[in-house]
Amino acid sequence: MPSPAPAPVAAAPAPAPQAQCHADGAKFAVGEPASAQLETAARVRAGAESVRILKPNQVVTLEFNGGRLNLVVDARNRVTAVRCG
Repeated sequence: MPSPAPAPVAAAPAPAPQAQCHADGAKFAVGEPASAQLETAARVRAGAESVRILKPNQVVTLEFNGGRLNLVVDARNRVTAVRCG
């Protein structure tokens, strides 16, 4: 008696493309006071998936996230640098 045909194997779905951050798009934020509105505008213009504020002496995780925008602020809450990661 012949063996039954193997069942077809479904291909695994392709992972969703991750947003890629481009810090140049958020350079307008340097010198501005950090706010929710600024975070949103900088994230959108950088094409980032998420954004975080990095305060002086704040402990941060070091894992790289290519879709995250970092807004570095000084003691007066003004953005001093923008970078991805």
